[in-house]
Amino acid sequence: MLLPSLLKSGDQVYQKVIKQLYQKMLLLNLLITLLLEEGRIARHFHYVESGMLRQYYYKNGHDITEHFSCEDDLVFCIISLFRQEPTRLMIEAIEPTVVYDIPYTGLQELFVSYSSIAQLYKKILEWGLMVSQNKADSWRFETAKERYKRFLKDFPEAAKRAPISHIASYLLMTPETLRFYCICTQGGNRTRTSVEDTGF
Repeated sequence: MLLPSLLKSGDQVYQKVIKQLYQKMLLLNLLITLLLEEGRIARHFHYVESGMLRQYYYKNGHDITEHFSCEDDLVFCIISLFRQEPTRLMIEAIEPTVVYDIPYTGLQELFVSYSSIAQLYKKILEWGLMVSQNKADSWRFETAKERYKRFLKDFPEAAKRAPISHIASYLLMTPETLRFYCICTQGGNRTRTSVEDTGF
């Protein structure tokens, strides 16, 4: 989304950002899946090169998905990152995933000196706020069916690849209701269709 061109850029200013990137591999088969744990302080923006992440939290003993991120997406916990306080959100890989970590403090230091980095930082913040506002508006004003149709449009890769139990919690509906919409809505076909694979 925001960083693919930057990662390939020859611009000297952007190369200063690239020097601060740290690559991490989250491997499901080795149980290395958590990028950020509850109670930790977020210190990075995360750029997803490949794979899929989800942000989630626990409420009344249930695990609720907050957001999905796939290739070329950015992931960060806004409140924890900006206030430097422990997060209630967790970030985990739901596929083998490669991410690049961008230190928050390092990016701050660069945008003070370079206007192009300041513009990049502004775009990151605007994008994060728009994502949060769109989700809040969807919860407030849309029916379950409308939320599902929006999800197919906004998160086509997650709709194909994420476990339905995670998608259902994101959409604030039961897995049974979501399975009904998957069957009835054209375009709701998935790469995994069996009861065992979808988690029902």
